[in-house]
This record gives sequence, C-alpha cells and structure tokens, in this order.
Amino acid sequence: MSGTSLDGIDLAEIVFTYSEEKWNFEIRAVETVPYSSFWKDELREAIHYSREKLERLDFKYTEKLSEEISKFIKKHNILEIDAICSHGHTILHRPEKRLTYQIGNLPRLSKMLGQTVVCDFRMQDVKLGGQGAPLVPIGDRLLFSKYNYCLNLGGFANCSFEKNGQRIAFDICPVNIVLNKYAEKLGKDFDEDGKLAASGKLDEALLNKLNSISFYAEKPPKSLGLEWVQATVFPLLDASNISSEDILRTFTEHIAFQLSKQFSDASTPLSNHASVFITGGGAYNSFLIERLKNLTAVEVIIPSPEIVEYKEALIFGLLGVLKLRDEVNCLASVTGASRDHSSGKIFFP
Repeated sequence: MSGTSLDGIDLAEIVFTYSEEKWNFEIRAVETVPYSSFWKDELREAIHYSREKLERLDFKYTEKLSEEISKFIKKHNILEIDAICSHGHTILHRPEKRLTYQIGNLPRLSKMLGQTVVCDFRMQDVKLGGQGAPLVPIGDRLLFSKYNYCLNLGGFANCSFEKNGQRIAFDICPVNIVLNKYAEKLGKDFDEDGKLAASGKLDEALLNKLNSISFYAEKPPKSLGLEWVQATVFPLLDASNISSEDILRTFTEHIAFQLSKQFSDASTPLSNHASVFITGGGAYNSFLIERLKNLTAVEVIIPSPEIVEYKEALIFGLLGVLKLRDEVNCLASVTGASRDHSSGKIFFP
C-alpha cells in the first residue's frame, strides 16, 4: 500500500480466517519502506507526465515494488503465501471522467515475484460509474463493525458508518497531503504531534475561505485527489502570504472543523457521543486530535500502532482475499457504482 501522503510503501504479512460467519485477522509482520527524495519527486510530479513517461514510471515503480516485496518476504522468512495484494500508488484520480490510475499494478509484478498477485482494485468501480474510492469501508464493516465511525487520517480524511442498513463512506478533506508539504518547507518530513501547527497563529480569514470550498457542501458519494488539492487548496494557502506555521495552524483547525461536522450532522443516524475509531498517520497528530475533541463530544478511540499505521494495507489484503473468493469487496452504497461487485485483477506467475 502506498498513500498520497508519500510516507513510503507499507508492507504487511496478514493471516485471515473466516469462522462462524465472521472474518478475523492476525498481523504477523509489518514494515514501511520510506521513499527517497527521488521517488517523492517522481510521484508528486507524475500527474503532469505524458502518457509515455507515465508508462515508463509505471514499469519502473512495478520493479521497485517487486524488489521491496521480495526483501520483505526474505527478511521475515515468509514461506506460505496465498497472494500478494497490492494497491500500488494513485497517480490520477478523476472519477467524473471515468479515470483512475494506480501505478505498480502491471502483470510483471506477478512474474517477478513468482506469486499470485491481486491488484488494480479501483478501475472496475470507476467503469461502473463509481468514485473508485474509498474502498476501505468493506473492511470497516467486516473487521471493525463495533465502532460507530471508522475515520482514517492519511493523505485525506475519510470516514465510514452504517446508515439504514447500508455502509456509507466518503472523503472529508485533505490532511497529510497538505500538512506534510508545509512541514517540509520548515525542514521537517511531517508535523510531529502537531507541534509546528500549535506554534502558529490561526488566520480566521483563511479558515473561512477554506470552510467555504464547495466540495464540503456536496452530498456523498464523493472523493478527493491530488489534482483537486493542487487546483483548489494550495492556491488559497499560498495566496494568504502567512508563515508556514500559521498555515499549519489554520489548516489543522480546518481539518478538525470539517471532521467535527461529520459527527454532529443531524442527517446521520448517530448521536454526538458516538465512538470514532481513528487510524492513519494523522492519529498521531495530538494537536489535531485535541482540536477535534474540543469541537465534538465523540469518543475517540486510537488502536495499537500496527493497526493505526497498517489498517489500509490490512484491508487491501482483505479486498484481495474477497476477490480470490469472488465475493463482493466494493460497495455501491459507498462509491456510487451501479452495483456491488468484486473488484480487482488477478495475475498468475
């Protein structure tokens, strides 16, 4: 799994079991391989590449995934593998144009690894008229159903919950895809514990502009991508002419406000005292979590570090297992596709 926050490639060895009509999992080994500055630059700029250059990058990235997966297998002495389930890395995501593209999902990955590979989970949903995102909610339903909301704070924030017997989920707002950029301007890879944001001043005028972005008034299904952030969010932030610390402070407040709206919206069936299960790198941003708690009365639950950091890898593993069993792994109620379906491609060595 590789996300838009560009932390690196998440790798996890997971064993799934199914008994008494319930899925269970065991996470045996995990690792994140950080991206070099070369790969960070490539993945950031790839949105602007020509088709030919993007195809070359796809080939090169598939080879990199193969190398890192092989090292992981050898390092942890993993002997029995049913399948490698790979999300790859999203370069383009414009579902309104029936377009989504994750690099690293070439059949070559299976050949190089000598393993069955399940991958390319988003394309089929987009072809069926869906957003192709978020795909994690099927895992929220099957693995973490005891919580009212499952909230992921990665490159983007997204949440999922049950409403009238259906799983509902959508992207809420950008998170680390923005915070990391301005932390890097201050010489940091990310804003550890939100300390940089806490040192800044809140800019009310900028906060109001951010909260007035039209996306927030749209009804789900809806999803976000890097293209939208570059066109809509970065211009507002850069035009503010304030310090990076003040941008981080203001944008963190913006995130907390947009999150709090999801848990106090009268249109949802849950009370303002619901349990919210938080994962993703943003769960460690203690200043952001503090601001969220100040804005809403929800019960915040942050699980073990391996689930915080590897929940998406875990669930894309489950998506692969469901695909191998030809079972539904993509919910129309979440993505807006024409039907529930079993998404992804299976490649054999």
